[in-house]
Amino acid sequence: MSTMSRTFKSLAASALAVVSLAACTAEQDDLNRYIADVKARPAAPIPPIPEVRTYTPYEYDGLAGRDPFRMSTSEGAEQQVAGDGGDGPRPDLQRTREYLERFELDTLTMVGTFEKETNEWALIRDPDGVIHRVAVGNYIGKNHGQVGRIDPDEVQLSEFIPDGTGGWIVRDASMALGG
Repeated sequence: MSTMSRTFKSLAASALAVVSLAACTAEQDDLNRYIADVKARPAAPIPPIPEVRTYTPYEYDGLAGRDPFRMSTSEGAEQQVAGDGGDGPRPDLQRTREYLERFELDTLTMVGTFEKETNEWALIRDPDGVIHRVAVGNYIGKNHGQVGRIDPDEVQLSEFIPDGTGGWIVRDASMALGG
């Protein structure tokens, strides 16, 4: 290789480097202009910090509330009837429990009604999404709830709630359509 061709190659490489740097400077100018434009915009206001709520502790009044160390009304209801609660109302604990009695009433949803001839049913969805048909006289919920009436937008039932002394209290309950 001659010295002339080496000189020509290094001159070409130098020219290429100068052109590349010039292109980078042009792109750099665009970037600097964009940054200046962004800095010139007014800043958006920062939302205020939310107010911290003061915690109010719950004061338990043992005389007015339920004893927290006893089972709830739906847990172990059959065991609470060990004492003689008198001659008051009581559920039939010997009957075979129906499928929907394994769920709390508030986990069941009424999704509709239908009737065929003289029979009328409510459609109840369980927590697993399965829809069951319920007629007057069927039982639902953990508190021995017996269906008393089916309206187009509501199911009315009576539940037996243990009173804590071995007796039972009858409580009316209802399930509204869709809720």
